[in-house]
Amino acid sequence: MGQKVSRNDFEWVYTEEPHASRRKIILEKYPQIKKLFGHDPNFKWVAGAMVLTQILALFIVKDLSWPWLLALAYCFGGILNHSLMLAVHEISHNLAFGHSRPMHNRIFGFFCNLPIGLPMSISFKKYHLEHHRYQGDEVIDTDIPTLLEARLFDTTFGKFVWVCLQPFFYIFRPLVVNPKPPTRLEIVNTIIQLTFNAAVVYFIGWKAMAYLLLGSILAMGLHPVAGHFISEHYMFAKGFETYSYYGPLNWITFNVGYHNEHHDFPSVPGSRLPEVKRIAKEFYETMPQHTSWTRVLYDFVMDPAVGPYARVKRRQRGLAS
Repeated sequence: MGQKVSRNDFEWVYTEEPHASRRKIILEKYPQIKKLFGHDPNFKWVAGAMVLTQILALFIVKDLSWPWLLALAYCFGGILNHSLMLAVHEISHNLAFGHSRPMHNRIFGFFCNLPIGLPMSISFKKYHLEHHRYQGDEVIDTDIPTLLEARLFDTTFGKFVWVCLQPFFYIFRPLVVNPKPPTRLEIVNTIIQLTFNAAVVYFIGWKAMAYLLLGSILAMGLHPVAGHFISEHYMFAKGFETYSYYGPLNWITFNVGYHNEHHDFPSVPGSRLPEVKRIAKEFYETMPQHTSWTRVLYDFVMDPAVGPYARVKRRQRGLAS
């Protein structure tokens, strides 16, 4: 089973999350960063092209053998679908059409959701904005593994299995930890997605649908682009709960690697986050950072000091300690 992790509990802290206070300090010193706020007018064309590319790819994969289909789903389709998940992440912050046109963002989220195969754009927004506001909260922040996960996957082999199963934890953990009744837009999202899925199966075939779903699942698990799930908030250095990654995979993930910058300024689109770092470089260059998501996955599995327990947690306000 491999070496057991050295931690037996989460990193409990009793301070506020660090991003709101750092945002205030940075804006006092560099008020010009406010000019970077707002949607990116080019974003919708980039994300839209990804959706159309995946739809065109369905007509190629429908006649492939299963080994070739799996290889293409992992090496190509999964990467595009993961990028579209991160497009949904941008859209959750209204960065496709701006805060003044919220419904435009929601509708475009439905469109970007289509190749992913699972209805998630509205549900993701609902939980993700709470992750920003209540980072580390033991109940509200569903990005944090449950105690059961931490206890079950506490060896080298266990962590490897946990990484492979990440997509399922991300799908089902919020429903267990912090369940919410479905909203009208979530129902609309589900109807649109199931209609698209049915159309793919009817007009193109089951293999095309399998290509989309397998790509989404594979690229959320043991895959280089999925390294950001771990690199963003798992504690690789004592006292730091958010980490940025400045490697080349930012080019295909809407700069989600600039994660400290994103949490400090969620109203800045991914395309402008490198400019935030350039302006306020003394705030970001001195913090621990990652240069490889593949290395993050390797270190997470092999380093006994890192694992599901390596997360900063805060008591939910009003709960007894």
